[in-house]
Amino acid sequence: MKLAEALQERADVQKRLSQLMVRLRSNAQVQEGEEPAEHPNDLLRELNELITRLEELIIRINKTNAATLDGTESLTALIARRDCLSRKISMLREFLEEASHLASRATHSEIKIKSTVSVSEQRKELDKLAQELRQTDTRIQKCNWLTELL
Repeated sequence: MKLAEALQERADVQKRLSQLMVRLRSNAQVQEGEEPAEHPNDLLRELNELITRLEELIIRINKTNAATLDGTESLTALIARRDCLSRKISMLREFLEEASHLASRATHSEIKIKSTVSVSEQRKELDKLAQELRQTDTRIQKCNWLTELL
């Protein structure tokens, strides 16, 4: 199994667990004399099976990520960089959105609001970071599809 396939299965198991939680809640209580639509013991058994599979996948994915190298960097390091770049980009975008809003004035006596940074320079930096993020993500995806799961 390729790493990418394991990642897809992990996402599927996580989605199934979320759906299972809804089903468990729906069948946790019934009116006296009624039967639940699904038997909770069956759902709990399914929960145990899914959790066991999820744990197996996470362990194997993490081992594979740590052992897989792209050049001199581990896949784990690339994922950490991607996640941090993504967060930085998101925060910078939000900041620049605020910095680029200028209040209009009706008269010259009103308070003038101006940006505390050069928005255009910061946007250029943001574009460079976005390119680095795309390149990093491409490297990760390449590894995911070429690497066998440990």
